[in-house]
Amino acid sequence: MKSLFERVILGNAFLRVIFQPLNLPALLTWLAVALSLRYDNADDGLWQWLAMAGFGLAFLIGDFVPRDRRVATALLLAAEAVCALAVTWTAPRGGTAPALLVILSAQLAMIYPARVTLTATVLIDLALYLLLRASGHNSALIVVLIFAGFQAFSSLIAHYARRAEEARDQLSRVNADLLATRALLADSARDAERLRVARELHDVAGHKLTAMTLNLRALAADPDYAKRSEIAIAQRLSTELLGDIRNVVQALRDTRGLDLGVALRALAAPLPRPRLELSIADDVHLTDPAIAETILRLVQEALTNSARHADAEHVRVTIVRDGKRLRVGVEDDGHLRGTLCEGNGLAGMRERVTAAGGTLVLQTTLRGALRIDAELPA
Repeated sequence: MKSLFERVILGNAFLRVIFQPLNLPALLTWLAVALSLRYDNADDGLWQWLAMAGFGLAFLIGDFVPRDRRVATALLLAAEAVCALAVTWTAPRGGTAPALLVILSAQLAMIYPARVTLTATVLIDLALYLLLRASGHNSALIVVLIFAGFQAFSSLIAHYARRAEEARDQLSRVNADLLATRALLADSARDAERLRVARELHDVAGHKLTAMTLNLRALAADPDYAKRSEIAIAQRLSTELLGDIRNVVQALRDTRGLDLGVALRALAAPLPRPRLELSIADDVHLTDPAIAETILRLVQEALTNSARHADAEHVRVTIVRDGKRLRVGVEDDGHLRGTLCEGNGLAGMRERVTAAGGTLVLQTTLRGALRIDAELPA
């Protein structure tokens, strides 16, 4: 038996599907069609209700199937079309049954391009017209034209809703890219300022203190000043101050490095899925913005591929130092469909790594997840 926690989680997921903006009107339409069927007085009412149940079931299952599983999605939509036409065939008066096709048109527009949606809608409406004519409907063409208008309306709304979602996702990716790039630029600017301060201290203050120490040494060698304690104290303080400045300069140079973790987390933060699990070794210190940019773009492309092609929930990124080289490992918990082939994204990733003087290896794990191993100059 499922625990109470599991039942609550499943119930919440189902409710989230039901109350999505486009799903709730569709289910209300389905309910209205179901209620209107009792006025048709059909002889084969059992087949009517079976077709209605099939349409509703295929509609609900479709929300749990990822969009990139094209075959399963197409089969579910085809089942909805067949069930909707079957309901129309078994309803002698035609009635409201073609309203189910309005729901189907909106679904098609949410998933497929306008050309595919238009072609499928025309074919479905042609089948609807033939079914109405075959059942003896007196105004088959009028019914088809009326519901074709509703289909066009719902398709346009769904089309623009999908465009708005795509624009939102694109804006989110661009914003994440800008945040990550800003983090790298800020770190690079801080590094440049640290290096400038270190050079100024070493070249200006260090030079003048060295000259002062030499002058104090010369004064201490003069018999007229050798016995004065002030000369000895000034000589000791100048030597200590010169040592302190050298320590500060060395510390400024040692603390240089780009905070790659902040940039990578800023890149992944706006993405709802997959989640980034980042592990960077303590001895990894990047001072070259070009290498940091290469790692940033590598992880960015890996996140995109894991979301689009592997349906992954998490992406694990590990960065370790191996002598004078950096090793970057990326692995998700998804599952690749089909064989691994390098598209434009993976090819661009390889080109970036090669241009930076590194190597890239792509492979699939035993469970079918994508594994990326890159080696770059440290």
